[in-house]
Amino acid sequence: MNKNLKLKNKIFIIIFLCIILLIISLVISMESFAADPALVTTLKSAFEKIESYILKLATPVAAIAVGAGALMKKFSFGDEEKIRTGKNLIKGSLFSYGFILCTDMILSLMNTLIS
Repeated sequence: MNKNLKLKNKIFIIIFLCIILLIISLVISMESFAADPALVTTLKSAFEKIESYILKLATPVAAIAVGAGALMKKFSFGDEEKIRTGKNLIKGSLFSYGFILCTDMILSLMNTLIS
């Protein structure tokens, strides 16, 4: 029985030391490597360019969709399906444009909170 207890104590001590070494190595690595690697910086700038292109394209696309929906409603000549489709097109395009603007606002807020 005594041998079994000693073996359990040794295993416990080894596991405890491994956990402590892991925690210490994580803390040291977080403090010593403060800069972003080159790949992360490149990916970050690429995503920022993509975001700016999406925002530049979203405004004219939303305006064209709203205009198309309005023209569809105007020239429906009493057809209920075309009126409903025009309303849905206008609602959908405005909702999508608002969603894109809100996403940009949230990303900007997160960026200012992180930096």
